[in-house]
Amino acid sequence: MKRNLLALTVAIVLVVIFGFLLFTFQVRTTEVAVVTTFGKPTRPITTPGFKVKWPWPIQRVHKFDQRVHNFESKFEQVLTPDGYNLLIMVYVGWNIKEPQSFFPRFGDSIARAEETLEGLIRNAYSGVVGQHPFSHFISTDAKELKFVEIEDEMLQKIQADARANRYGIDIKFLGIKKLGLPESVTQLVFDRMKSERAVRENEIKYEGERQARAIRDAADLEGAKLLTEAEAQATRIRGEGEKNAAASLTVFQQNPALGEFLLKLNGLELFLKERTTLILDPNTPPLDLLIGTPVLAPPPPNIAAPGDGPGVRPADPGVKSVPAGKTGKHE
Repeated sequence: MKRNLLALTVAIVLVVIFGFLLFTFQVRTTEVAVVTTFGKPTRPITTPGFKVKWPWPIQRVHKFDQRVHNFESKFEQVLTPDGYNLLIMVYVGWNIKEPQSFFPRFGDSIARAEETLEGLIRNAYSGVVGQHPFSHFISTDAKELKFVEIEDEMLQKIQADARANRYGIDIKFLGIKKLGLPESVTQLVFDRMKSERAVRENEIKYEGERQARAIRDAADLEGAKLLTEAEAQATRIRGEGEKNAAASLTVFQQNPALGEFLLKLNGLELFLKERTTLILDPNTPPLDLLIGTPVLAPPPPNIAAPGDGPGVRPADPGVKSVPAGKTGKHE
């Protein structure tokens, strides 16, 4: 009796499990699904979780991966409006957005969907790339390149075509992966790039020469200004020196012996400025001052010698020179 009860319990559990599997199914977060009734799509499912259905052959569940698929086109040749052949390859990211529209066209085949997507990309080549000149793809001037604009135009066109044909797919992104040139136009492109760089080189040289001329002109102007100021200052200094020399000359003309004596003192100071040994004739000026003090002619009665105060009397005209190293009285 116990065995029969255990077997019955197991059978009931198996029937429940089998019935649960027949009447329910699970959709993961990375999936979308479409339920078909007798082969026709009747219910799209875009949210994850457990769902119910009628058992096969009444209804059947078709699941699709909702994650973004990456597709790369072939390396194909297109013609630009200015007559250049260009090889281009793009990459596209897409996913299944409407399974009820995707299933009737492509069934469970992702490969068939990508074949159709390749046709959309080929139409974008002719519709977008054919409207942009060659310089928008390859140029030495960064301002002429229009990669971002071209990619946006191609993306919008493919998205519009996919919606218009109700393919049930959503194009997430598109980018140009590779550009190339046929061998027949490679040399022409290189020649064009060389000419563009030569023009740019000439522009840079001209601008450099212009700036160099401006710098030289400014330097010449500043130099002339400084030279003029220096000459004016030198003229003022010479004038002041000549003025002072004229005042001293008046005194020296009144007492030439004093002037000669002062000149010899300056010369002697220059001789003895450094620690130097000289062997010269003692009578050679200004070394003759070492022999004895010269007799200075008295200044005129009303003019005092330089250095005398206002109350100093003129020197006695009877004073004689005394040899160095000797002492005595003056008569």
